[in-house]
Amino acid sequence: MATFAKSTFSHASYATLRPVYPPRLYETVLAYHQGHKELCVDLGCGHGIVANGFASSFTRVIATDPSSGMLDQARSLNSKTSNIDYRQSPAEDLSFLRDESVDMIVSGQAAHWFDYPKFFPEMKRTLRKEATLAFWGYKDHVFVDHPKATEILNKYAYGRGKDLLGDYWQQPGRSIVQNKYRDIEPPAEDWDDVQRIEYEPEARGRNSGKGTLFLEKRIKLGDCMDYIRTWSSYHGWQEKHPNSQKREGGGKGDIVDLIFDEMLQDEPEWGNDENWKDREVDIEWGSGLILARRK
Repeated sequence: MATFAKSTFSHASYATLRPVYPPRLYETVLAYHQGHKELCVDLGCGHGIVANGFASSFTRVIATDPSSGMLDQARSLNSKTSNIDYRQSPAEDLSFLRDESVDMIVSGQAAHWFDYPKFFPEMKRTLRKEATLAFWGYKDHVFVDHPKATEILNKYAYGRGKDLLGDYWQQPGRSIVQNKYRDIEPPAEDWDDVQRIEYEPEARGRNSGKGTLFLEKRIKLGDCMDYIRTWSSYHGWQEKHPNSQKREGGGKGDIVDLIFDEMLQDEPEWGNDENWKDREVDIEWGSGLILARRK
């Protein structure tokens, strides 16, 4: 998560371009929850959409993040929600919380960064009996109607070498996301009723994947380019290639321009469209949701 704490990272772009979690995801978590609804804690809150999503269901929400820039975005975007408190803190240190005071702990697209040997003892201390843990994350998006574009994106995202992003993902975090959080295992002596809800998209049309779909979007190709530029791997690549700036900003092109150059060659409908950046496509994200109940 160090990338998102850097002053050079665009927290505003992250807040604008990242996927929004649908009501049915929150409903799934709340249907699982059986305890009180006094205090919910959102870990790695980013721009605050998860904290805001649960605010109406709990008396109080505390949103934490190690990045001051992310917290600034969260405060700005959720200024009208009065029952959210924000704290700059890593997930492994919740010393500001009393023992057994938390009813639900949640985290959207952040749990793959946690230091679990330190994290789970803190969960054991702070959560009440029968409290809920709910973590979810999403992996790479798929162009559901365009298998060639999907193949090209995967090649650039995980290939290794010059003008590829594979070497720039922070590990083991990215591998945990790719594996849909299966690597996160709540200790059996402290947690019960562990449930996993997953989705793996396919490039064979909308909702053609396997599992429960939560994250989908119809997006302009130009906005999709800027979304890829919010990836931590892109930020790492950019730091190593400071002179490679995107064409839209007056540069000669960055790696995202290269990705879409190849896509335009292999997707004729895109390449023959002068206004291809305004062309809308359907994308879906693979995802994993883990639910667990404190014994």
